[in-house]
Amino acid sequence: MKREEQISRNLDWVTVLIYILCVVAGWLNIYAAIYNPEHPIWIFDDGFFDTNSGKQLIWIGTTVLLIIAILVIDHRFYDTFAFPIYGFFLFMLLAVLVVGTEVKGSHSWFRIGSFQLQPAEFSKMATCLALAKYLSTPLTNLSRFKDQLNVAIIIAIPPILILASNETGVALVFASFLILLYREGLPGMYPAIFLAVVTLFILSLIFEEWQIYIGLAVVSALVVWAMPRYERKTKNILTIIGVAFCMGLFVTGVDWAINNVLKEHQRNRIRVLVDPDFDRKKTGYNVRQAKIAIGSGGLLGKGYLQGTQTKFDFVPEQSTDFIFCTVGEEFGFAGSLTVVGLFIGLMLRLIYLADRQKSRFARVYGYGVVSIIFFHFLVNIGMTIGLMPVIGIPLPFFSYGGSSLWSFSILLFIFLKLDAHRSQMLSRW
Repeated sequence: MKREEQISRNLDWVTVLIYILCVVAGWLNIYAAIYNPEHPIWIFDDGFFDTNSGKQLIWIGTTVLLIIAILVIDHRFYDTFAFPIYGFFLFMLLAVLVVGTEVKGSHSWFRIGSFQLQPAEFSKMATCLALAKYLSTPLTNLSRFKDQLNVAIIIAIPPILILASNETGVALVFASFLILLYREGLPGMYPAIFLAVVTLFILSLIFEEWQIYIGLAVVSALVVWAMPRYERKTKNILTIIGVAFCMGLFVTGVDWAINNVLKEHQRNRIRVLVDPDFDRKKTGYNVRQAKIAIGSGGLLGKGYLQGTQTKFDFVPEQSTDFIFCTVGEEFGFAGSLTVVGLFIGLMLRLIYLADRQKSRFARVYGYGVVSIIFFHFLVNIGMTIGLMPVIGIPLPFFSYGGSSLWSFSILLFIFLKLDAHRSQMLSRW
């Protein structure tokens, strides 16, 4: 009884409240996304639990049981068994390649009857635990190449296996751990390289290769010109030329990869990002309809269950990847801003909780939770309004799907469990 009272007293109820608001709002929007005004199905009607909203309600109920289990388990379990948990989900990622079921072109699902589970979703939590365990090991230092390499291996294995199952969207989420690593002492050179790569990739989609080459040459010349005279040594100038040359090679590589490595549907998604009018009836249809749905909501929206774009299924996958469209259409700019505010509030609260941890394991894990949620939030809403390519990742706690809801809930409440026992956790720096 004392344990339950301690958990209840120390649990961060502000975060729990935001979580509940997100889950409830998500379910209401899932119901709205599948609502048919001509044949409405209410919660007590036959067939309700065969709909997406009915199934999600079941997932929410089972999630409550999972949360209770997480809070009851001793907080030291997650630190002690971090690597075994990571190894277990690597095994699951391998197993799904052999005995998994293909769903919408992705061979990443286990299916038992009508029950489906995607281990790739849970591998993010497992990797977060493994990183926290490794980085909290005494004498670990991210300024050393050996530790950088070990961390890179821990992060790289799951997405490689996930890519093998043709699930590109989830694999890209692992790039979010760069935020965590930078916070924990990774040299700034690595985030700078990452940002440079992303910038060059975007520029290579917008401009011709020769234009980027000229731009690189001009920027390099300006850098040399702006250098103090005593730094204009041959070595420094050759370094700048070498960096510019490598950037040019990368731009050439991007063009080659897009045309020879990516599949046609992936190339088309990138083209839609650059040219919104590209293939408006097929590849560009989702984004175009999503923007119409959100824009039609105006300031205050059309009202709950009154969305015309939603009613007539103009936006595919509206209860999953494009759930934010329902928010925009039925609740307008005010509703969209409220949802964005909920996520920003959740992330700021988690950063505050992470910073107050007494153990490095809990702190690192907390920043991992923030990194994953931030990536999903940024990309999902970004792709809905046409600022990001459509890569098919859910909006945490909102999108329909048991694997998504379970994985994010487990990810979050493990951290809340660690935070509730922060005074009992040993500091390992």
